[in-house]
Parts: sequence; structure tokens; C-alpha cells
Amino acid sequence: MNRLVIMTVGKTHSGKTTFAKALEKELHNSVVIDQDNHAEFLHSYYQTLLPKQGPNVIKYAITKTIVDYAVNETNCHIIRCNSHRSRKSRLDQLAYYHEKGFTSILVNFEIPTHVLEERIAKSNRSKNVLRVASTFEEVLTRQENETNKGDILAPVEGEANHLFVIKNSDDIRSVIEIIVNLAQHVGI
Repeated sequence: MNRLVIMTVGKTHSGKTTFAKALEKELHNSVVIDQDNHAEFLHSYYQTLLPKQGPNVIKYAITKTIVDYAVNETNCHIIRCNSHRSRKSRLDQLAYYHEKGFTSILVNFEIPTHVLEERIAKSNRSKNVLRVASTFEEVLTRQENETNKGDILAPVEGEANHLFVIKNSDDIRSVIEIIVNLAQHVGI
């Protein structure tokens, strides 16, 4: 049985969650795993356990547990909805999925900064997912400053079995159709 793992790559407010939810509706037997949900859960119920500085180890542990369960205990296609901007982290995760027999897909969101700024200005999104920054404007500024430094790099051909780039909202429909088509050819 071959399954797909679809990983989104992009900055805040680039459309990763909207895409993942739309794909989940059309990709039979799939599940979205989104770390923002885990951050919101921790903020709502376990705020005292959140680290004051450094990596959010508890959030990563929750995500890992959910991923491992989905990989080992279900036959679902997995849609990983996170920024995935670190090449090393992305490649490590892809290696795990490849080892488990998944066909991998990266969906890179290359949305212009002015569009992201407009989306943030209009957004009603909860800031409870934020731990280090206090606003999404701060998050975007940090992400802009990190881009192409160290291993914060856009995906390239060969990192995954398939790579798609979304440059605007019009690209979403066609990418979803291609992924759904691919799923029909991998055996589920």
C-alpha cells in the first residue's frame, strides 16, 4: 500500500492551511496534521507547560505522536500543514516518510510579500498560536529576514518525489487536481 505525504512550505498567511483543508476534502482517506492546532491546544489547556524560551519541545512531541500514529496505525494520506522552511528539517521528515513507503509531495507557496501583508492586515486569525512573536506582522518580518540564510531555503526538484509551486490563489485548484490524480495512481 503506497500513500502520499504532502508537505506545505511557506511563510505565514501564504495559504497553507486553506490549501490543506481544501485538499483534505478532495483527497479520499487523508488527514491534515497542522502544528498550529497543537499550539492552540497547548495555549488553551497547558499554558504553564509552554517553554519560556527556546524550541517548543512539547508542541513538537505532540506533532510527532500524531504523525507516528497516522503513519503506523492508519492507511491515510498525510497532509503536513506547517511552514517547513528549514531544508534540513524538511529533508529529515521526508526521509522518515520515504522509509515508511510514502510518495512525497512538496507544495511551495511563493506568494509576494505585499499580498501576505494585505492578508495579515485583514486576518482575524487567533494569535494564540504565536509564542515568540506577538503579531503576525512580526512573524512575517522575521521570516523575510531569514529567507535564503542558513538552511531557510525554498525546496528544489529532487527533495521530494513531486514539487509544486503556488504563486497565487489561481494555482490551488490545479495543484489539488494533480495530487488527487497522483493518489489514484499510487494504489489507494
